[in-house]
Amino acid sequence: MPTTATVRGVGVSVSEDGHRTPVVLLDADDRVVPIFVSDDQAQSMQLAIDGESFERPLTHDLLVEMVMELGGAVDRVRIDDLADATFYAKIDAEQYRDGERRDLSFDARPSDAIALALRLECPIEISDAVIDRAGRPASSF
Repeated sequence: MPTTATVRGVGVSVSEDGHRTPVVLLDADDRVVPIFVSDDQAQSMQLAIDGESFERPLTHDLLVEMVMELGGAVDRVRIDDLADATFYAKIDAEQYRDGERRDLSFDARPSDAIALALRLECPIEISDAVIDRAGRPASSF
């Protein structure tokens, strides 16, 4: 059963050798799931968290605009798998054509899914199996 998660924040993890890697932290129940992302993805997420925009539309802004203009809506994003240290996600959407609802699901990188969810204020769900494998006690953050 999935758990609804919230974004605790975007930060930087520093390894013992000083290497810095952006990370998004998801609160899921009493645990935190860290997901490493690129610099660009981290910036996009932070802009969405802060309610700010870039001077030109970023890819995530463009996707939101396109989905809406094409008569669709994003219902939720799901982080549903973790294999070989890689997280997997889906974006669940809907579209109406000729009065008929069409359910859609798109494979996505978690960072893209989270960036969209932040802009659209839609739920972020994470599977219990992923939380069990990658979650850390909230007290350690």
